[in-house]
This record gives sequence, structure tokens and C-alpha cells, in this order.
Amino acid sequence: MTAPATAPVPAGAALSGRETYRDALVRLMLEDERVVCLDSDTGLFSGTDFGPASARYTNLGIAEQNMMGVAAGLARSGLIPFVNTMAAFASTRAVEAVKIDIAYAGLPVRVVATHAGLSAGHLGPTHHCLEDLAVMRLFPGMTVAVPADADAVRSVLHQGMELPGPLYVRLGRAATPALPVTAEPPRLGRAQLLRTGTDVTLVACGPYPVRYALAAADLLAAEGVDAAVLNTHTVKPLDTAALADARAVVTVEEHWRDGGLGGAVAEALAPRGVRVARVGVDDAFVAEAGPHEYLLGRAGLTPEAVAEAARSVL
Repeated sequence: MTAPATAPVPAGAALSGRETYRDALVRLMLEDERVVCLDSDTGLFSGTDFGPASARYTNLGIAEQNMMGVAAGLARSGLIPFVNTMAAFASTRAVEAVKIDIAYAGLPVRVVATHAGLSAGHLGPTHHCLEDLAVMRLFPGMTVAVPADADAVRSVLHQGMELPGPLYVRLGRAATPALPVTAEPPRLGRAQLLRTGTDVTLVACGPYPVRYALAAADLLAAEGVDAAVLNTHTVKPLDTAALADARAVVTVEEHWRDGGLGGAVAEALAPRGVRVARVGVDDAFVAEAGPHEYLLGRAGLTPEAVAEAARSVL
């Protein structure tokens, strides 16, 4: 793996991915008359946020499946709909409409799903979303992105404007710190190399998993293990070229261990016989309400767990 052209700098201030999305979408709507926003009564937007573009904002209420059908119709008419809802509802309640109305038709609908993973932890298991990457990455033509900080959210939204087909963007709820800056900005379909290493490659997606992978790399370095860290913000299409030199891999994600990023990486590397360990949530519901990071720890998603998984594949 080639190193970034410039050395990383410390992480910046904490920002909310969903609020960054809101602000970026307001700008996109003012810049491009094709962009429309469909909301599901989440409270993130109001009709006055968009100024002169307010007529292109519609709150359809708690009717997520219907909202996907409306978005498909608008996209068929030449518009670019951004659908705003919670991840648990986008990937389960509305999934048939996503499959048939949007993915099957190959339409340029941007489903922006907030409160993903355990970030809606205070609302309990009904609002936890640990299945969406597995669901969405199976649909042909669907691009699946998991920005890890505010800069990546803005970048993914702007790049997504050029996609001819559907896009699923997975966001959390609260503010999380910015990642170290690298010379290579986030690019859809291309993993970001945050740290070089030759012994093991830590492949992560999402705000906390990427930070936990970086922290695990520090733990391993103290033991003489040289770990690379990849921010795999695009789960589909997966950047398999970034994994070409990997000798052993650990995936890290805020998702059930099966079907998500870890599944995608294992599928890609199986023909080469590369050892892959997957760090995620066990095959069980996190049957508790509580703060986000507390629930991650309860689910076994920690830097120490990532470092232990790395030891297991070496």
C-alpha cells in the first residue's frame, strides 16, 4: 500500500453527520432545481429551511414505504429526490418499495438514512439498525456509502449527484469527531488509506468503527504489529484494489457481523485465501436502551476487540 502524500493531523471538532447532511442538502437545493427533499416527519427539516426552494420540500409523514414510491415517481420525471428517514425504517419497513420502485428501475433516488447502527440507542431495539448494509448492498446497481465524518458526508452527497442509479447513505445521530486529514479526499468507490502497515489491514466503515480501528492500530504498534487502516466509506462498490496486498484482514463495523462490510470483504478475498476476522455486533439484538458508545461497548465493539481480532489472524 502506498502512504498518504502528507502525514495525518489530529482529528478536528465533532460535528453531526445528519446535521451536516441537512445543511449540505439546503445548499444543493438552492444550486440545482432538480433536487427535491422528501421527509418522514423526523424533525430534521422544516419547510422554511430551504428558502426559495421550500416548494421542493415535502413532509410525507410517517409513511416510509409510500415515500419511496413518491421518490421513484419524481426521479422518473427527471428530478433528483433525497429521501430523509431513519435507517431502521428505510431498510426494513420500506424495503420492498426500495427494491421494486427504486433499485429495479435503476432510478437516481438518494436514500439518506439517519440513526443507523446503535446511534438511536436511547430509543431501544426497535430503532437500532444493524441490518441495513446487508439489505442494501444486495440490490443490483445500489451504491452504499457510510461516511465517517462531516467532510465525508458533504463529499458523498456532492459526488452522489453524478450517479445514474440509486444511492444509500448511512448516517448516525449525534456529533462525532472528524478523522485525521489525508491527501486523498473521500471518493465514492475508493477506500481511504489512513495508516500504512504490512502485517494486518484493519478495514472499517462509519464514525466509531474507523476511530476504533485507528486506536487498535496504536495498541498493536505497541506490541510490534504494523497495522494498516482503511476507511472503507463505500461498502458497494467495494474497493477491492485497496485490499490487493492485504496479508490478513480485520473488518470493523457497527452492524451485525454477518452480511455487511465484513461479508463483502470476506466474499472478495475468499478466492485468495486471505484470513478475515470480522468485528461487529453478535448475532443477537442489543436488548437495551442507552447512550451510543455505551451500547457499542456492551455489544463488544471496542478498540481492544479489534486488536484481539488482529492477533487472531496473524
